[in-house]
Amino acid sequence: MSLFGALRTSVSGMNAQANRMSAVSENIANVSTTGYKRMRAEFETLVGSQSPTVLYNGGVGTRFQSLNTEQGTLLQTGRSTDLAIRGRGYFVVENAAGQPALTRAGAFTPNAQGELVNTAGEFLLGYEVDSTARPVANGVESLRRIDVIQTALSATPTTSGMLSANLDSDAAVVPAADLPSANAPTSTSTSKTSLVTYDNLGHKVTIDLHFAKSAANTWDLAIYDAASAPVGGGFPYAAAPLATASLSFSALNGALTAPAGGLVSLTIPSGQTMQLDLSSMTQLASPFAVAQATVDGHAPSQLDRVEIGPDGVVTAIYRDGTLIPRYRIPLADVVSPDNLSNATGNIHWETADSGGIVIGEAQTGLRGDIISGALESSTVDLAGELTTMIEAQRGYTANSKVFQAGSELLDVLMSLKA
Repeated sequence: MSLFGALRTSVSGMNAQANRMSAVSENIANVSTTGYKRMRAEFETLVGSQSPTVLYNGGVGTRFQSLNTEQGTLLQTGRSTDLAIRGRGYFVVENAAGQPALTRAGAFTPNAQGELVNTAGEFLLGYEVDSTARPVANGVESLRRIDVIQTALSATPTTSGMLSANLDSDAAVVPAADLPSANAPTSTSTSKTSLVTYDNLGHKVTIDLHFAKSAANTWDLAIYDAASAPVGGGFPYAAAPLATASLSFSALNGALTAPAGGLVSLTIPSGQTMQLDLSSMTQLASPFAVAQATVDGHAPSQLDRVEIGPDGVVTAIYRDGTLIPRYRIPLADVVSPDNLSNATGNIHWETADSGGIVIGEAQTGLRGDIISGALESSTVDLAGELTTMIEAQRGYTANSKVFQAGSELLDVLMSLKA
């Protein structure tokens, strides 16, 4: 190796250690940056041509590597819109110009329009739960900005419900003329319950469900608008029943066998058609008892708060206690996260080395959980970075000594006289 070669090799060594120091500086500067993944400088040898007797100089090269697969510590904040990911995956965001990117920085706050935006100005993307649109696996075209502020009152009409109850198999048979569906003054019901439903404008509409045993293992069901009930209760109602049905039960186990699927259809006054699911009804030797009753829809109410579950579902909670899933936040993943391209704002872009983006729901595949009320801290270990800084400093000094020695030898060579 020539003296000039030794000088060039030592210069490459100093450059490599300077690059290592740059990585340390970048890490220390972002020790408090939410979702930041530390980087490191990896060295590789640069070997010149060589023979058994002569070595031609090479040197050392540097390659920066972001350790994006490392999990940062989750710090609890108590703010529902602060989001962290436990496991693999990235939030899909876009800037004001609509350019999509990936990030683990989940310090999201509603802006004036109610859209979730982080400190870098990136908007969180998701899709509406009640929409037919679903994210495509390899693109973000179907995603939209998530709005968590609903300033207007919201009302939803009832379209479905479920009733689970037991009818007493030992009840007496009611004559046909006295069945609830007859709506005669002498009509009677063996068992009765009511459900609160909602019309198109959010008014509460109570419906009465009357059950009467019409034959062995067979029951007559009549559903009425409670507003048309006579004063003091009983029959007849002022209006015809909203729906009637004949319920049949198995003599072997008391399970409902008819109507098919256990569904009864009725129209809520001033509302929508409701599908009432009675498939869980039973007829056993036990008094009438309701086990469960639910309906969808809700009265007008203002938004109280939002909650975000581990599966990414954004649920709006109204002041009357109504819970409505509004959005779902998907997670994106790539085959090689460490090869993503880094950009300003703690965001990442896909590259040829990282592989293409694949979008799916949280808790599916290799994707992790979304933790609401927490932030992922930087993965920088300050003590480790200071140790690396000392090593880089020593390495740089040693390479400079080689350069200095080579320079002195060249001075000796240049001072030789013929």
